[in-house]
Amino acid sequence: MSLTVVRQSLIIIFVLVLTGLISLTIASKPHVISFRSPNLYPEGLAWDPSAQHFIVGSFRDRTIAAVSDAGVVETLISDPSLPENVTVQGLAVDSVNRRLLAVINAADPLPHFNALAAYDLRSGNRLFLSLLPSDDVASGTRQISNDVAVDFKGNAYVTNSAGNYIWKVNADGESSIFSRSRAFTAHPVDRDSPYSYCGLNGIAYVSKGYLLVVQSNTGKMFKVDEDDGTARLVLLNEDLTLADGIAIRSDGVVLVVSPNKLWFLKSADSWGEGVVFDKIDLDLERFPTSVAVGPEDRAYVLYGHVLEGMMGNKGREIFGIEEVRSEKENGEENVWLFVLVGLALAYFLFWRFQMRQLVTNMDKKTR
Repeated sequence: MSLTVVRQSLIIIFVLVLTGLISLTIASKPHVISFRSPNLYPEGLAWDPSAQHFIVGSFRDRTIAAVSDAGVVETLISDPSLPENVTVQGLAVDSVNRRLLAVINAADPLPHFNALAAYDLRSGNRLFLSLLPSDDVASGTRQISNDVAVDFKGNAYVTNSAGNYIWKVNADGESSIFSRSRAFTAHPVDRDSPYSYCGLNGIAYVSKGYLLVVQSNTGKMFKVDEDDGTARLVLLNEDLTLADGIAIRSDGVVLVVSPNKLWFLKSADSWGEGVVFDKIDLDLERFPTSVAVGPEDRAYVLYGHVLEGMMGNKGREIFGIEEVRSEKENGEENVWLFVLVGLALAYFLFWRFQMRQLVTNMDKKTR
């Protein structure tokens, strides 16, 4: 085979490889999981990195299910000892202690019930059921336990959407009121809004020693110290209207979901201030309620049709978990890809020129 043919073959292979890399990067579609579970109406979503599956609760039943990336549903926990007709709300995986934490709440007209349940991730056995105490000031109103986050010591933090405070449940299941900061009630609420009753909602733990919590009826975000529960407003460039779930990627980007939008936020000062750098419209009719960081740090939202479940509808079988990407982030990644491809091509052409010079010099010596 001549040297010219070899060079041409290398060029063709190089171009094909580059074309394939570009096509795979640009043409790959977001991951969509459609799963079937009659009348589940899941509200909470979590990702279990050890088992490599999603975990969802149920608005109608005392069960928690695992959902594979292919949409295969398996009952993970069934707890008939819980009060009948309770709702499994927020979920959190405690990877350090290999536990699953689930917020349990009873909605009107059922008797009041607010608790945090802890289950062994592998056996499904319940480790404790911790009843959440009522604040004396707000004891006359119905409290709403909603979402949960867990720190590295096994302490869980549960939001109260009606009372606008946060409970704490330690690793042994002992519960207390952790933070009822005045910051949580310092902002006006539109009482004519259908969700005016829903205050503190999604909560996430940051390893630097604080929590981030969002408030549905004001669209505000708060930074809460994990030691003493002091809270302060995070200054944002826009309100997160009807904010529900919250999750944090490994690179520090915060994801906040509402029934019709997913916000991407970042901060340069550990959340004294933050900025929304992208927002993606979601399908309101399917009523997303939760967001989780799944495999490869990707953002997934849960389409659980919970509003339909709250209205008493029955018969729905199919629900969804879908990856949502930031168009701005993907655009930046594509630009860098083309820059890298250009640099690689320039290097290849330089190598080709050097090889040509080498061959020319060798030809001269052999003459």
